[in-house]
Amino acid sequence: EYNAVVSEKAAESNNLVQDKYITISLTRRSIEEARTYFHRVDADLSKTFGQLDSGARPLENQDRLRIFHDFFRPGEEEFFHFDLSDAMRKGHDFRNYICPDSMQFKADHFELGGQVGRVLFLREYASYLKDEMISKLSDFSRNLMLSIDILPIPTSEAVKEMQARILGIESDIARWQQKQNSSNNFTASVPYELEQLRAESKEFLDDLSTRDQRMMFANVTIVHVADSLEQLDADTETLQAIGREQLCQFSVLRYQQEDGMNTALPYGLRRIKTTRTLTTESTAVLMPFRVQEIQDPGGIYCGVNAVSKNLLVCNRKKLLNPHGFILGVSGSGKSFTMKEFITFIALSTGDDVIIIDAEREYGDLVRALRGEVIEISPNSPHHINPLEIARGYGAGENPIAMKSELLMSICEQQMGAGQLGAFQKSIIDRCTANVYHEFIKSGGTARQPLLTDWRSEVKAQPEREAQEVALASELFIEGSLNMFAHETNVDIGNRIVAFDLYEMGEQLKPTALTVTMETIQ
Repeated sequence: EYNAVVSEKAAESNNLVQDKYITISLTRRSIEEARTYFHRVDADLSKTFGQLDSGARPLENQDRLRIFHDFFRPGEEEFFHFDLSDAMRKGHDFRNYICPDSMQFKADHFELGGQVGRVLFLREYASYLKDEMISKLSDFSRNLMLSIDILPIPTSEAVKEMQARILGIESDIARWQQKQNSSNNFTASVPYELEQLRAESKEFLDDLSTRDQRMMFANVTIVHVADSLEQLDADTETLQAIGREQLCQFSVLRYQQEDGMNTALPYGLRRIKTTRTLTTESTAVLMPFRVQEIQDPGGIYCGVNAVSKNLLVCNRKKLLNPHGFILGVSGSGKSFTMKEFITFIALSTGDDVIIIDAEREYGDLVRALRGEVIEISPNSPHHINPLEIARGYGAGENPIAMKSELLMSICEQQMGAGQLGAFQKSIIDRCTANVYHEFIKSGGTARQPLLTDWRSEVKAQPEREAQEVALASELFIEGSLNMFAHETNVDIGNRIVAFDLYEMGEQLKPTALTVTMETIQ
């Protein structure tokens, strides 16, 4: 049933795998200078993407060739194999391993092997772009390559260019006014177009000089591939419709399909001159990152991504800190989600599942999964001995000292905060060491001590404080709440264990939690 649920959820998502590459191309005098620059850029990109909780790594030649092989030979992805030393020995060119069977470029499309493709470019931009456009284009369920070419202009050049442009506009306005004055029209206002150009140019210069913006030349190209020309035309119409929704116009590159394809592919080439001037802020809208996908190998299903509708498959064990919370308003399904997680972990991993069940809501599930439900209450037949020392307990620390600390904690809960003084703590520590004497001496083969043994040892001490400790501990050792003063009679070794604390009153619940945590440890 769970497989059916997850399969149904997976079918609702677009099931697309998106690869995002950053290609940096530059001109340098020598290969050494270029290597130094790229080495610095690698470190900067890794650091900057790390701040976005993402990551970037440089690609090896093998990975780069695989990108082109997968594009030029669709359907043959699994057959890619390239060994550089083997190719050199045979005298083969690396292009033989990635090139398609045939390529032919037409006016408005190209043929690639048995498929057809088309290159589009972003002709007209909207006044206000949203980041939705790039993500919607990326979500289109076809083999598609979307490329955003960005050419940063040095700020000094950009400022000089804008100052020259503003000077030109002011000259146009001055000439227009001279022309009006010569016609004795001294009250005419400057035309709207010139006024708008002047305001926009000044705003652009202000962005560059005071708001620390950069001038960019941007160019958006899309290559999409289909099995037939009819399908290609339909896909082109869909992509153009997505652009029109955002008030942008995509057009086909007429007689420039080859140059367009070389621009779109991650060679780092710019073969078409369709750039548009943008500031840093405007360019940032052309952002392919809109949502973080979580799909860890070996993880469990945690729901559906609200933005992309893809499955969230999370393996918390791969995190630095694998703790998690389930938060939500009442009735939103927190308990159900927790039960779902427990079921997934039980069915798909070999991990232990330990549940502290304060509201008695996991018992039925644990029994159905053949786990052990341990009811901790005055009326329960189940008993846990908090003084039991299992193999490996303490992980290198002194187990007697840890048990002494546990008993101090329990006694303080019964006597009240701050009531346990140094005398009482010394007595508790001495008695704890005494009751474990035989057990330690036998190398762990003797009977495990019980709380009743410990209380008898406390009563045997001559100090007055010892009698106070014995009296305070009477309630949960020999009184009506003595469920911890017996030998353990439940299967703690079961893979799935639930500790049911539902019937514990407020008075003893802290003690029950302390003993439960000790048992788990």
